[in-house]
Amino acid sequence: MPDLPPAAPMAIVLAAGKGTRMQSDLPKVLVPVAGRPMIRYVVEGLRAAGVEKIVVVVGYQADLVRQELASEPGVEFALQAEQLGTGHAVMMCREAIAGHSGPVVIVTGDSPMLQASSVEALLADFTQTHPACLLGTAHREDPTGLGRIVRDAAGRFVGIVEHKDCTPEQLAVTEVNMSTYVFDAVDLLASLESLTTDNAQGEYYVTDCPGLLLADGKDVRALAALKPCEALSVNTLADLAVVEAEMKKMKR
Repeated sequence: MPDLPPAAPMAIVLAAGKGTRMQSDLPKVLVPVAGRPMIRYVVEGLRAAGVEKIVVVVGYQADLVRQELASEPGVEFALQAEQLGTGHAVMMCREAIAGHSGPVVIVTGDSPMLQASSVEALLADFTQTHPACLLGTAHREDPTGLGRIVRDAAGRFVGIVEHKDCTPEQLAVTEVNMSTYVFDAVDLLASLESLTTDNAQGEYYVTDCPGLLLADGKDVRALAALKPCEALSVNTLADLAVVEAEMKKMKR
């Protein structure tokens, strides 16, 4: 029997936040970067990587984000009326995930440096190995503040440890979590069912999904396919200036 072509990927873009530190009333993902709303770069990066169906999770001033992307083909919206964490945002997309048979890419809407080549590399690896989850990671010279990727002696993914919880050995790790994932749709739904709010913030986190799948005996991998520039997300006006300077350098 001939091999079936790989199922088309879909993407979920987390775009519900306010971005209080941006000193703007706009939804964070609509704050302009080099003259364009930052979510535009994310959608275009996904599209260039071959992702045609994109579900954007909206929340704060949802209508403004809908208006911005209204003319984009293949873009749907899911409403996160209460912001109860990234895992909760993905839960709002359950229907779209359940009706999908290919890989599900999850990215944040405040990562305008997302590179199509990185998403392509992750999807190619996922198609070849078909794990339950593939984390897109990067190596940072200065990983301060970022969750470290922990591997066993054989190089297999063991978990994500947040900076504040790291041992001295883990602090020396330069491979970091980039909030970029590719999930098998069925496994993603199963992990969402197991998420709890048992953490200091009382929220559901998508970062817990890989660990839950691993604990369930599933194949979870991490691939350092992302470039250091992709770790530049925009949380403050200072971050914005850094990203704009990097874009100028890359002539994007």
